[in-house]
Amino acid sequence: MPEIELSIPELLKTRAEQQPTDVAYTFLDYDIDPAGYADTLTWSELYDRVQAVAARLLLCGSPGDRAAILAPQGIDYIVAFFGAMHAGFIAVPLPVPAPGGLDERVIGVLRDSAPTVLLTTSAVVASVVPYASSQPGGSAPEVIEVDAVDPVAGPVPVAATSNATAYLQYTSGSTRQPAGVVLTHDNVISNLEQIIGDYADFLGGNAPADTTMVSWLPFYHDMGLVMGVLGPLVVNRKGVLMSPLGFLAKPARWIQQLAINPHAFSAAPNFGFELSARRTSDADMAGLDLSGCLGIISGAERVHPGTLHRFNDRFAQFGLPDSTVRSSYGLAEATVYVVASPGGHAPTEVRFDSEKLAAGHAALCAAGGSELVSCGTPRSSEVRIVDPENLVALSAGEVGEIWVHGPQVSPGYWRNPELTARTFGGQLADPSEDTPAGPWLRTGDLGVIFDDELYIIGRIKDLLIVDGRNHYPDDIEVTISAITAGRVAAVSIDDEASEKLVAIAEIKPPGGSPEDAAEKIRDLKRRVAAAVRNTHGVRVADLVLVGQGSLPITTSGKVRRSSCAEQYRLGQFSRVGTA
Repeated sequence: MPEIELSIPELLKTRAEQQPTDVAYTFLDYDIDPAGYADTLTWSELYDRVQAVAARLLLCGSPGDRAAILAPQGIDYIVAFFGAMHAGFIAVPLPVPAPGGLDERVIGVLRDSAPTVLLTTSAVVASVVPYASSQPGGSAPEVIEVDAVDPVAGPVPVAATSNATAYLQYTSGSTRQPAGVVLTHDNVISNLEQIIGDYADFLGGNAPADTTMVSWLPFYHDMGLVMGVLGPLVVNRKGVLMSPLGFLAKPARWIQQLAINPHAFSAAPNFGFELSARRTSDADMAGLDLSGCLGIISGAERVHPGTLHRFNDRFAQFGLPDSTVRSSYGLAEATVYVVASPGGHAPTEVRFDSEKLAAGHAALCAAGGSELVSCGTPRSSEVRIVDPENLVALSAGEVGEIWVHGPQVSPGYWRNPELTARTFGGQLADPSEDTPAGPWLRTGDLGVIFDDELYIIGRIKDLLIVDGRNHYPDDIEVTISAITAGRVAAVSIDDEASEKLVAIAEIKPPGGSPEDAAEKIRDLKRRVAAAVRNTHGVRVADLVLVGQGSLPITTSGKVRRSSCAEQYRLGQFSRVGTA
């Protein structure tokens, strides 16, 4: 691992000088070839292209300016990202704007970050040019096609220092508008040191020399950026990458790469494991062995025990140990990672009494209740469970807000001092001797420490209050999803005199005659209502069944509950089984 005082571009320069012919990144393009066309760069090839982009950037701006990246997933995106940082610019990773009208999220981020340059590729430049409009108080950004930049004759000095801002990670979240998380070179390098130290705990904290970082996650998302782009450079291990669309078209591609590449290390949200378990055939895995897979992070959304079991059961016959998947917790405000379950055995699973948990206390129960997967004991970060009202650290077994302290925690949000102070300026009242008073990152997530391990309960702002009792939407959604086999949003809707529980669930439309389909839907609704009533003691006032892909989601695949509630109030959901 690198010394902490190095910046990310200085690390790239070191790699290019010390191991110029080693493969840095391989991007598998399944659009060119269904078998995966391999676009590969060595460290020296990458560095040459990065310097060229940096030289071009310095002709139209200066260090500290923002460079937004709106490019397809691939090698050119990586070149653009590192090129921006080499020039001392602050990178702003974004997706290619969505087709069919202007992309409001992209517009909002560009307005907030006010970039000098938009970095893209010749293949999509026509989609990006409409976004190169003047920003308030500034001129229109220049558009640069990174795949058409001319090489440079001599070296381009690195303009970035380790304590400077490396990039802005914009996160829409599920409860508020997009905000740019400021991340320094130190934040990134510290967090990757924590990731490798914690995930390779059963190997003495060091990843084997032939470890391969395998990822299909989008580069503009925090986990995809750190695992797929920054990880190979900082950890000095090669990266094998593909696009999210390549994965979604055939999830077996991800599993195949985990088997083909030595000591593969990867990450995915829960739905990625679910898709892979359901849509990978024995023929896809013919002759492949997963026993050498170093580990797979399950993060970015709640880990479902049922999904974990289905994934392990599906791939056990191909050598996958049940200790491979590591349940994790993190957030962009802490770069990406905070804590993970330990290696060597499967993550701990518990059932907490739902009523006691809703009252703020964790107690085991034999059946029913809230089934949760542990994220392990915090090791490389300081983590406390805090009463969000009186700011006192809580005892084990008590539910409260998760607070985080460590070198990977961002200094704040881009040009938003009020939100920065509220989120990153947490101060504990009457801290113990081994606990710093602050500043702490207030995550907005509810959690509990039970038997020294962290369990994630849900978002504070998403807490449902129905009939005067607290309910966690994550729990209710898991119960419903086990029946409907799709994404679910559980929301509380004001019904004049009280709040009522509404659930919106994606389903595959039932087949058969109209009469058969209608009966299947009625049966599904009966089973959901009974399961929620028996497990959580609350009545579903309205179960809205919608087609697959109907629920609004964040960039990380989480359901946007607030948007779901608003769409429900406006009657915008198209219900399955109605004329």
